[in-house]
Amino acid sequence: MGRLTGGDPSLLRRINSAVVLHALRGAGAPTLTDLTRITGLSRPTVEGVVEGLFEAGLVVEALPDEGEARRQGRPARRFRFRAEAGHLLGVEIGPHRVSALISGLDGRIIGAGSRVVSETAGADDRLDQVRAVIADVLRRTGVARSSLRAVGVGSPGIVEADGTVRLGTALPDWTGLALGERLRRSFRCPVLVENDANAAAVAEHWKGAATESDDVVFVLAGLSPGAGSLIGGRLHRGFGGAAGEIGALHLLGRDVTPEHLLSTTDTPLDPLDELAVAAVFAKAREGDAGAQAAVERFLQRLVHDVAALVLALDPELVVVGGWAAGLDGVLEPLRRELARYCLRPPRVTLSLLGEAAVATGALRLALDHVEEQLFAVEGAVTARR
Repeated sequence: MGRLTGGDPSLLRRINSAVVLHALRGAGAPTLTDLTRITGLSRPTVEGVVEGLFEAGLVVEALPDEGEARRQGRPARRFRFRAEAGHLLGVEIGPHRVSALISGLDGRIIGAGSRVVSETAGADDRLDQVRAVIADVLRRTGVARSSLRAVGVGSPGIVEADGTVRLGTALPDWTGLALGERLRRSFRCPVLVENDANAAAVAEHWKGAATESDDVVFVLAGLSPGAGSLIGGRLHRGFGGAAGEIGALHLLGRDVTPEHLLSTTDTPLDPLDELAVAAVFAKAREGDAGAQAAVERFLQRLVHDVAALVLALDPELVVVGGWAAGLDGVLEPLRRELARYCLRPPRVTLSLLGEAAVATGALRLALDHVEEQLFAVEGAVTARR
């Protein structure tokens, strides 16, 4: 496409099309008269846009409601946005499982699936499981692979813009993996790869605990915690995509790694795996003093990591997710610590999406990408409306 100017008729058509499509998505099944009123465009313009959207497969005529059907005379034609005109995938790749969500173009989830994966699985095996769970979800929902418009992926690690994992210590063979390139071989649509904590932050802002807040820190609390943040409602990735990597803060201190923190003796936990950690927390619940002290040390490390990020960003809300969110008493130490240091402490709450947060955020990122294509003149639309 050549350079657009203010008087270019193609730009005007795009603006009008975006305005009408916005109205259709938000108004249920409006008539042409309704669309004319909502958009402020002339009726001939609206008719022309709707005809073009028909040809593009994005709009279909809706059935009249029962009241209109009973009235004498022909009811006014109604139209609806065809959410089924394309589909989106949101994928989570984690240490212990991979999962996928599928939706129409309206973001409403129509299918989901997951598979357990060994934490020792290599990159090839893990990606095979990703492809398998996606194939299973597509089969069960009856969605053709060719119908996919975009795929979002949430992965541990520092992720480059092209989907390469620059550093990923949580998964074997993950550092340096060209994850985006590997997955694009399986699809004919864009594949967008994002850090898992960033994806979860987007999810909580979309459908979770942060729907009413635009300045948010989401903490993916685990052995090596990570965080995603929204500033003014926009995801903050940082210059190199490493914003929120609070799990590295322990490098500033001595002997405060999870292996030391969760040890009930003077010997670091080795190996530091799910079973070893679960045993420490089980002993703490049973009243073992050494285990309780270890859990307290771990919680204090988490609190200090989060406090450092909060002091830098001054968010309105902190959302805690990840497996540590299920620990008893994880919120109160965080609230107390933030109250000590912050002029106006943020609200602190648990994730509402739980294990679905990363895949849900990945789905939202795919939807954002498609909406940028459908509503390619967002600024002009806002001004027009």
